[in-house]
Amino acid sequence: MRLEPFDAYRYYMAIKMHYESDTYDAVKYNYKTSVNQKSFWKRRDKYQFAKIVAKFNEPSELTNFFVAQFTSEKKWVGDMLTDEDTWTQWQKRNQSLSYTFEQDINKLAEKVNSFDELFKPVFSPYPSVVYYLMQEEVSIETVVILDKLTSFTKKLCISDTIVWPEMQKRIQKYSTFVNPDLNKMKKIVLRVFTS
Repeated sequence: MRLEPFDAYRYYMAIKMHYESDTYDAVKYNYKTSVNQKSFWKRRDKYQFAKIVAKFNEPSELTNFFVAQFTSEKKWVGDMLTDEDTWTQWQKRNQSLSYTFEQDINKLAEKVNSFDELFKPVFSPYPSVVYYLMQEEVSIETVVILDKLTSFTKKLCISDTIVWPEMQKRIQKYSTFVNPDLNKMKKIVLRVFTS
């Protein structure tokens, strides 16, 4: 099935709503939104969606492209098209997810004394793992996987009302799209932190 520019717009809006809304889950609702062709044809950026569809003509590729962009906090479709690096880096991390995770866990193990210390504030009001994410020393995928293993984002009590709520939401919303073999990831954590 060939995708049309409107289909790209529909996926874009679903994933945008997924990241921006507290209640909408794009996967749960099968990327359904209330957008329509009439509103699409009135948009000034409709041609950008035609360019995206020419590049990504499979629904899974298109979804992954938009997820990569929104996870990197790129929200305007024009910026998405001009930034090849975000997409390339996302693909690289996700095609070798267990390798990326293991590399990040090794880095974290060198910086903290124990696994539990990853989830305690050390240098800032944020847990170490979030601090290292903010410093771009570990990937967001690693933080999401650690959250899937421990649910640390739900247990934290951080008084910051500016940075943390957005960071927490970004981690939890991206979690929907990160589906690793958790047993394998748990074994990596155990091997690194118990050796």
